[in-house]
Amino acid sequence: MSFLPSLRALPLLLVAQEPATSTISAGDTAWVLMSTALVLLMVPGLAFFYGGLVRTKSALNTMLMSLAALAVVTVQWVLFGYSLAFGPGSSWIGGFAHVGFAGVTAAANPTYSALLPHLLFAAFQAMFAGITVALFSGAVIDRMRFVAYLVFGVIWTTIIYDPLAHWVWGDGGWLRQLGALDFAGGTVVHISAGTTAVVLAMFLGPRRDFKRIPNVPHNVPFALLGAGLLWFGWFGFNAGSALAADGIAANALVTTHAAAAAAMVAWVIMELVKGGRATAVGAATGAVVGLVAITPAAGFVTPISAIMMGVLAAPFSFFALHYRPKTRLDDTLDVFACHGVAGIMGAVLTGVFASKAVNPIGADGLLHGNPSLIGVQLLAVIATIAFAAIASTVILVALNAIMPLRVPVDVEVQGIDIAEHGEEAYHGGDLSDLTGRKTALGDAVVLSATELKGMPRVA
Repeated sequence: MSFLPSLRALPLLLVAQEPATSTISAGDTAWVLMSTALVLLMVPGLAFFYGGLVRTKSALNTMLMSLAALAVVTVQWVLFGYSLAFGPGSSWIGGFAHVGFAGVTAAANPTYSALLPHLLFAAFQAMFAGITVALFSGAVIDRMRFVAYLVFGVIWTTIIYDPLAHWVWGDGGWLRQLGALDFAGGTVVHISAGTTAVVLAMFLGPRRDFKRIPNVPHNVPFALLGAGLLWFGWFGFNAGSALAADGIAANALVTTHAAAAAAMVAWVIMELVKGGRATAVGAATGAVVGLVAITPAAGFVTPISAIMMGVLAAPFSFFALHYRPKTRLDDTLDVFACHGVAGIMGAVLTGVFASKAVNPIGADGLLHGNPSLIGVQLLAVIATIAFAAIASTVILVALNAIMPLRVPVDVEVQGIDIAEHGEEAYHGGDLSDLTGRKTALGDAVVLSATELKGMPRVA
């Protein structure tokens, strides 16, 4: 998500005294409004993607963690998160000028976009913060307490996400000043979430049945639906990050689609070579890997470069995903392999393929005569990993001292849905609950009119 102004905004930044309301662009505002909704759609998309990949007994908890993350982070964002991430401050973190969205109005904020309402810019960023917390929920399926996850998510957003967003995108952020490129969240979103997923999985430890009972997806169509919604919403995630309805947004949309398609094709080919079959889950995973990889580069590279990035990132994530089960790391849904590894590849490859011919306010990469950009990108990657890993560990140690983080063994065995939420994904509502009888086909029970009349009404 590049918060550098679009080309059309540059002249307006030089006229600070001009009333902000006169600079609002109806077209750009309409596009970013739509993009904000598209990014929000990615949250239920992630819920379906993750929910389909887990076992039945954890389906509801898995899906709810994604939706609840958006809710609690949005509240944090309005109260003080946005101010810490994008408010005026130091090179490390913003200040408190926008606490409670103070000063965040329908007028433009030329610091980030002279053509959009400040309120819309802040809302767009809220969606990114929310989905980042939802991403690492996939590492703790079956074993982390729901309330503990939400508390951790709010603290994590405050201590890790907000400073990272300021470093990379905020006015005066130190990585931004060094020239690090991250168009839509390769470091801030995906590498931070992937790193945190590893820390969470290591701190909580593996599930009791890890490597004893296969973690077979209970609903592959759900996973495919989720991947499709993510792919669709990612156009808002990346193309919306141009903050304008312009050529940079169009380029980001095309490169996003090309990278996802290329990575999906590469993943299918690797599965065919390895096992002789192409799986639906594998194809969906490949598409997500491509989407992650292109995220930091979407507004800086050509469509051909995007295809190359998708093809180059896929094997690294493929290897990480297939190697991880051989270790003791129980990252349930391979968040690090998909988001961490692909995010790292995307950030580094941005330093290879970025071109000022695509985006004059970006930078040239290795292939365009500027090898030093790779060094800057590597620094951003290392800083993000180190900060997210250390800070996440500190948060977990402190949180573990005041509240239990993991569900009891019996809850883990019977299923976290019932214990944490009092609900099940696929039980309840049929007449067999009242009569105890079932047909040979399973759930349906056919009762006569007399039997129905004699049954007591359920309060």
